[in-house]
Formats: sequence, C-alpha cells, structure tokens
Amino acid sequence: MTTGRAVAGAVVGAMALLGCLASAATAAQCGSSPAGFEAWKREFSAEAQGKGIGQTALSALMQTNYASATIAADRGQRSFSLTLDQFLAKRGATTIVAKGRQLKQSQAALFASIQQRYGVPPGPLIAIWGMETGFGSQRGNQNMLSSIATLAYDCRRPEFFTDQLYAALKLVDRGTLSGATRGSMHGEVGQTQFMPKNILAYGTGNLEVAANALNSTANFLKGHGWKAGAGYQPGEPNFVAIEAWNAAGVYQKAIALMGRQIDEGGGAAASR
Repeated sequence: MTTGRAVAGAVVGAMALLGCLASAATAAQCGSSPAGFEAWKREFSAEAQGKGIGQTALSALMQTNYASATIAADRGQRSFSLTLDQFLAKRGATTIVAKGRQLKQSQAALFASIQQRYGVPPGPLIAIWGMETGFGSQRGNQNMLSSIATLAYDCRRPEFFTDQLYAALKLVDRGTLSGATRGSMHGEVGQTQFMPKNILAYGTGNLEVAANALNSTANFLKGHGWKAGAGYQPGEPNFVAIEAWNAAGVYQKAIALMGRQIDEGGGAAASR
C-alpha cells in the first residue's frame, strides 16, 4: 500500500469510527430502575420514527408502563438451573405427556396436516404447547408491549430486546398486535409463546388459535433445520431446531424426551 492510500484509509476509518460513536451517543440510554423509563421512551420513539415506525405504534409505545413484574421474573429464572428430573417434575411432565397423547389422537387430522407440510411430528409440537402454556390455559396476562419495552430499556439485555421491540412495533403498525395485547413476562404471546421477531418470520395467522400456533411452531422448527424423518433426541439431526426454540439445555432435553414419549405412546408417562 502506498503512503497516500494508507492516509486515505486511515481517514475513512476514523470517519467510520466517529459515525459509530455519534450513533451510540444519540441512542436511547438504558437504565436499571423506573426513573429513566419515560425519558428513554421519548428518545426511543424519536429513533423509531426515523426508522419508519408509524404513529399507531409510536402512540402505543408512549402509553407503555415500566413492567416491574417482568424485571423481577427476568432476574429470577431459577428453574433452568435444575437437573432434568427436577425440571420435569416442576413443570408437570407426566401430565403434559398424558394429555399430549390424548391430543395427538383427538386432533390427528391437524397433526397429520402439519407433519405433511413441515415434516415435524406431533410429539415435540405437543410438548412445546404443553410446556409453554399448559395447552393454552396459561398464556400470561402482562401487557406485551410494556414488557418488551421495559426489557429493551433495561441494561441487562438491551440489544436482544431492542430488536424484539422494533418487531413488536411493526406488528402493531400492521394491526397483527396492539398496545393492549396480553402475553407472558417477556412479551411472548399465543398458544406456544412467540416473540415478535419470530411472529414476523414464522407466524401463520392469529397465534391465540391453537392450529395457527402449532403450524407456526412447526414452521419455526423447519426454518431452523428440521429434516423430515430424522431423529430429534440430543445428538440427532433435529435437536438443533429444538435448541433454537429455547436456549436452556434442560428445557431442550425435556422437550425432546416428552416429545418422544408422546410420539411413541405406551409405557409410563415421563419415564426415561
């Protein structure tokens, strides 16, 4: 490289760095208490407007409240540190498997259609459905947008939840979700608990409807490498798709185990 080119390269690099610093300086600042949430919302709203988020979503964002219950839940996720046996017992695996086998039979046509379309058998879908919401009975009653906005503001994982917040705002603009949508502590919604980015990428219809949620879950698994006919236990090809659904190792193993027991049927429910 000649000296002139080296100088030019250094100038371009310095300008890029300054641009990054300026962007960081103008970004909404995270916080660890309710005190700064209202100011953060105003800053974030201005940024979001500049990125094309519409007035409907911005108005919904400005009406959100700091979700103290969400922060408490985010700090207290102790069940993922349990052993597999402890986790299965705590989450009611025996009940999930028993109910799951009944649903596999009673909704055989639905699961056959899903397997034909996505290659995903009933077991892991039913296990996820049971684990996430007790087959739709426990979908959460938190304000979805407040939960996600609070986590985007919180300094613990702002990058991840900022992406989720932008996705949620897009869904509000489209009318898929609203500022009144209820969900679980981290903003998950629907029968199998989808985060907003996954709704955008894999959602098929209203996720409060079980058939849509199960199709969407199968679509997610297929989108993360699920291969029709391959195994889904740890070490088998489709386990990577289950890993993509939830980052907790004990959760992943529980889904694989319960899914196998539902698919195979017979024997003692939730036994190894």
